Amino acid sequence: MLSLLACTPRVEPMGPAISAPRLETRFVVAADGAKLPLRHWKARGERRAVVLALHGFNDYSRAFDAAGVIWATGGLEVYAYDQRGFGQAPNRGIWAGIETMTADLAAAARLVRDKHPEVPLYLLGESMGGAVVMTAIDRAEAGDGDRIVLEADGYVLVAPAVWGLQTITPVQRRVLDMAAHAVPWLKLSGRGLRIKASDNIDMLRALGRDPNIIKRTRVDTIYGLARLMTAAFDAAPRLADDTLLLYGARDEIIRRRPFAMMLDQLPPAPAPRPRIAVYPDGYHMLTRDLKAEVVLRDIAAWILDPAGPLPSGADDGGAGAVARGED
Repeated sequence: MLSLLACTPRVEPMGPAISAPRLETRFVVAADGAKLPLRHWKARGERRAVVLALHGFNDYSRAFDAAGVIWATGGLEVYAYDQRGFGQAPNRGIWAGIETMTADLAAAARLVRDKHPEVPLYLLGESMGGAVVMTAIDRAEAGDGDRIVLEADGYVLVAPAVWGLQTITPVQRRVLDMAAHAVPWLKLSGRGLRIKASDNIDMLRALGRDPNIIKRTRVDTIYGLARLMTAAFDAAPRLADDTLLLYGARDEIIRRRPFAMMLDQLPPAPAPRPRIAVYPDGYHMLTRDLKAEVVLRDIAAWILDPAGPLPSGADDGGAGAVARGED
């Protein structure tokens, strides 16, 4: 038992810098030489804005295939890359750490900005990707040695992963910590949890057949995700009116209670606050649900006119719609 408890959660951070980061046709090449697979959807007609999108946990950049096509039709140039440990990026299944994930985002954002300096750049994060974006915003505002430079004109957070340690019981925290240090290598699946991530069953079945989707997750990777979500929760006071927050009222992954707790951490009025859109029929995978086009149109509309109304009207009620519901 003592030898088991001496185990350490495995983390594979970026290595030492060997060259300047660069943007290639099929990869974002980080400073340490790591190649992060890249997808790119070119804007049709006039390029009006650029979106750099981050996928969720155990997913990869293909998550934005449908969204990229729809947004590109409306004049948005879209980029998405596989984050380290996911998809076809290096160290598949191994957690890279908060510092590495946010540093990769900052480098990719700078490269995309340099390629398209004439139009606004928006960073979009879905679930875990949203937590990475939120944490990067916080690190960019920090006054200590952890600060990064984050270049963007705005942020879109789709069902961000904010189920941090602040939102669970002390017993749950201890169990997670003990498991991460006793059996960090143990792989778990979500089978038997009866959690519905989306009402788009055909899409979910396709994900089940996709070899690039991670089906069994190491305990220490789950521990790393919990720490990231904790940092994202703490970043909520940094969010302002340059941010669009989207949430599905039927989300069974990031439940209503932790999301509402995060909303309570937003800057109090009259300080600038994020736009909050709640979709009554939306599940966790808002951009791939059966009614995804409603969400995708709202995101595009807000990016092109942040002060204008959302076509769906999902921002009417906003945070109040979450607070009134039951978990």
